[in-house]
Formats: sequence, C-alpha cells, structure tokens
Amino acid sequence: MRKKWLSMVITSLALVTFLAGCGSSTTASTEASKDSSDGKDSKPRVVKIAYDQASKPISYTDDKGNPTGYDVEAMKLVSQLLPQYKFEFVGTSSDDLLLGVEQGKYQVGIKNAFWTEERTKKFIFPKEFLGLSSTGLVLKKKNENIKNLSDFASAGLTLAPIAANNAQYTIIDEYNKANPNNKVKLQAGDSFTVDVVQWVNEGRVDGGVMIEGPFHKQVTEPDGPYYKLKDQIVYNEFAVIKTWPLFNKKEQEFADAYDEAVQKLKNDKKLNELSVKFYGRDLFEVLNSVKR
Repeated sequence: MRKKWLSMVITSLALVTFLAGCGSSTTASTEASKDSSDGKDSKPRVVKIAYDQASKPISYTDDKGNPTGYDVEAMKLVSQLLPQYKFEFVGTSSDDLLLGVEQGKYQVGIKNAFWTEERTKKFIFPKEFLGLSSTGLVLKKKNENIKNLSDFASAGLTLAPIAANNAQYTIIDEYNKANPNNKVKLQAGDSFTVDVVQWVNEGRVDGGVMIEGPFHKQVTEPDGPYYKLKDQIVYNEFAVIKTWPLFNKKEQEFADAYDEAVQKLKNDKKLNELSVKFYGRDLFEVLNSVKR
C-alpha cells in the first residue's frame, strides 16, 4: 500500500513538472512570436540603389571610391528616415541603370531623371520628386544672345544630336510639337551622351543641350577639362526641371515609404541645403515657375 502511494505521488509530481515545462515553452514561444511581430528580431530589407557614377555633381564616385553627388546624398537622407530598409549604393552606367531597374536587378535608379510618358511604362515615378535640374543651351560666346529654344529655332541654328532615349530629346520634341511654326532642328543621336562642349567649340554644331552642374564642372571650374574655354563658351538656362528616382514596377510599397521621407526632408529644407552644396544655388527657390 505504501509503495502504491509513493508511486502515485511520484507520478503526480512528474505530471506537474511536465505541464509547467509545457507552460514555460508556450509562454516563451508566445513572447518570441510577439517580439518578432513587434519587429525587434526582424532585419532591414537590403535594397540596391543604382546611380550613374559619371555624372558629377549629380551622382558620381569620389576619389576615395565613395558614392556621392546631389542625388546620392539626398537618397542617403531618405535612408536615415527608413530604418526598415538598408540602402546599398551601386555605381554603374546610365544605360545599365535603366535596364537594371526595369529588370529588377536594382530596386531604384538615380540619374537626374526627368519624367517622360514613355518611362512611366517601365518604372514607378513616386509622388515626390527628388530634386531640380537646370537645363540650358551651350553656345559660343558670339551667340550668347540666344536665351531660349524659341530664339535658337528662329535663328536657324543647328543642335548637337541627342539620343532618342534621353529625356532631353523629349524636352525639345515637346517644344517642337507646341511650336510647329518655329521648330528646333532635332536630330536623334546614336549614343546616349555626346560631348556637347567639344562639338560646339569645334563648330560641328551651333549649340547643344546640357545640365548646368556638369557644364560648370567641365568649363568654369579650374580643374575642368574645358576650363580653357571658359571665356569662349556660355551656358544659357532655358528651363528648371524636376528630377525623379526611378523605382522598379514591383516596388510600390518602397516608393510610398520614400514619399513620406522626402516630404519630411522638403519640409525641413534639407534638400535646399544639398542643392546649394552641389549646384551652388538653391534651385527650389524657382520651384513656383517650374512647369515640368
């Protein structure tokens, strides 16, 4: 009888211990699940941000191998506001950037991109633009009286070829469609980039379309490759245009998060500061006159 009673006690204690262990396991599992749901154990998603590494001061790789430039630094500020993502910047060519983002090799591409209807078929354009870009005519000093596309067309001047997939081509094409009686002579080039300054200086064309930042880096800065032409070549701005990051078509959630971050940066004037740093002027000051 005593043995039977001891056996029952031992069995009961074992059962209690087992149930307590199960309870602890269940609680630990629940807590772990809770921690995971709260995001404590989740890691940020790595996203690849491709940038045109040969477009100084917009986006480029500096002498130490670091990605920088207005577009890059603006996206670095975005990354600070999006801890759920880890930005990995990848320097590449303009052509590879466009193809890579379209195919999903990169989640986002930054290259001072202008909006075009054609690009909306391949990429997501977020609601918030990233920056502003001064676009102008590069001319010989004797033609510095040519201030805009209308003047250029009226004078019958020749324009450096622009690749049809370059958004600058679209800008001139849009002007021509709006002004059928005063068209700019527009020729599609075979390559994405033409050395506009060299073509104008050599007299191969009368003028070319160029972004202000790269013009200053090439012509007006002492270490620029065409600094010797600073008194012979001029840049006349004819438009300030919004620029955008290009998102892969499957990255709508990422684009939405980007929009929230950029809106905050604009409210805090952080992008104005970057504009002054890389372009030498606050392009946001003329935002009210920007039509495109």
